[in-house]
Amino acid sequence: MRIFNKLTKQTSLAHIAIITVISTFIIRFVTLSMYPLMDTTEARYGEMARIMAETGNWITPMFDYNVPFWGKPPLFSWLSAASIKLLGNSEFAVRLPHLLVGILITIITYLFAKKVQKNNTEALLSAAILATSTAFIVISGAVMTDTALTFAITLSMVSFWRNWQQPSLFFGLLFFVGLAIGMLAKGPLTLVLVGMSIILWSLSDGRWRLLYAKLPWGYGLVTFLVLTLPWYLLAEWKTPGFLHYFIIGEHFMRFVVSGWKGDLYGTAHEELRGTIWLFALLATLPWSPLFIWQLIKRLKAGGDSKSSSDGYLSFLWCWMLAPLFLFTFAGNILTSYVMPSIPAFALLLSRYQSEQPLNKQIYAIGLITPILLFITAIALGLGLTGKTADNHLLATWRQQPEHNQSALVYFDKRPFSAQYYSNGKAIKSEVKPDQLLTGLKQSTFIVLSNTQDNLRDVQQFPNCQLRGKTAKRMLYYCQIS
Repeated sequence: MRIFNKLTKQTSLAHIAIITVISTFIIRFVTLSMYPLMDTTEARYGEMARIMAETGNWITPMFDYNVPFWGKPPLFSWLSAASIKLLGNSEFAVRLPHLLVGILITIITYLFAKKVQKNNTEALLSAAILATSTAFIVISGAVMTDTALTFAITLSMVSFWRNWQQPSLFFGLLFFVGLAIGMLAKGPLTLVLVGMSIILWSLSDGRWRLLYAKLPWGYGLVTFLVLTLPWYLLAEWKTPGFLHYFIIGEHFMRFVVSGWKGDLYGTAHEELRGTIWLFALLATLPWSPLFIWQLIKRLKAGGDSKSSSDGYLSFLWCWMLAPLFLFTFAGNILTSYVMPSIPAFALLLSRYQSEQPLNKQIYAIGLITPILLFITAIALGLGLTGKTADNHLLATWRQQPEHNQSALVYFDKRPFSAQYYSNGKAIKSEVKPDQLLTGLKQSTFIVLSNTQDNLRDVQQFPNCQLRGKTAKRMLYYCQIS
């Protein structure tokens, strides 16, 4: 600890920030292949990307072969599927593009802070805070939709501010490009979050009167429609019913109905309304306590009057709070819903440090994040957490000489990781084990939950041999009599 304190004392805040950002992304890069695609989210999205790469259907993400996935637009799947095409199918390949998008968000945040705040140390600190916020660095290396959404919102918000300060066709159009990327990443939610942020901010000082004049609406809307409309029309044409489910179900029913039962692809994540604020505190660790402390100090000193004459700080606050306000009233939420707020959070905290400096050693706490990230990745890889995946069992299955010529059947439940790690070969049985085995017409691998009832059922058939076992499941090879 003394050595650490001595090193940080002798190192400038800018250098601490640089070391923090680089070490965090290097460790995140290394961890991409250290643990399997976990059930359910990552394995599900990873399997959709694998199917897309295999089938060449780049229009509609598939929940399973010939089962369209209407829950999200295709950008997450395009990223991972393209990476599979380039690098082959692996955990590293499906995760890598999402990490690269996270790095892009960090670079945009840094460049924006450097331009607007005109302080390189402050800009570097904002990048370090962003990169080491728990939810940001974890989700940036995961096969999910939220990193691309955050990129889209960050691009739009940064472009809006640059265009507001100095009208420019480039930044004006880039604002609409960001909205279009968001429509392909998550859908109309992008428009809602960006719209809420800007409308809340523009209500102050009569800024709303300038909104129409400031943005290139004509060219912008054409750009937006050219980038988004073709896919939405093609998706509805290929699988009729998509637009109704996606717009009404995913963007209205999921939002207002707690525990919504209309989800075609699983169960909604029911939480108490307002839980998003707790998620925000957790998602921005280790920085959230420091942010609260800086905010209290600032309020005691008279608020934000010192540096917000141009509305910059209130702009960041509206950007940060819009997702939290929106999801306060939602009954189905995840921690990842905080993700679009984190770039604004990082920009705010770095500005507060610039105006109310704390000991630079405090900001070395960001180095905790990559260390904990590495430890967590090892624990996940060794199966020491509650998270599960069937990669080990299916690695045993692939080692069996009969696996290419035999069916692979799951009973009880077929997890998404089973689909991914079997390259789509795993199927779910609709009958009980004894019923299937009685009428077996080809040699088959079967996977059952590790229970006494299942063990008793399969032991009635002497032609079934145990080939593999994990804490949760058993793998048997059953030959034709």
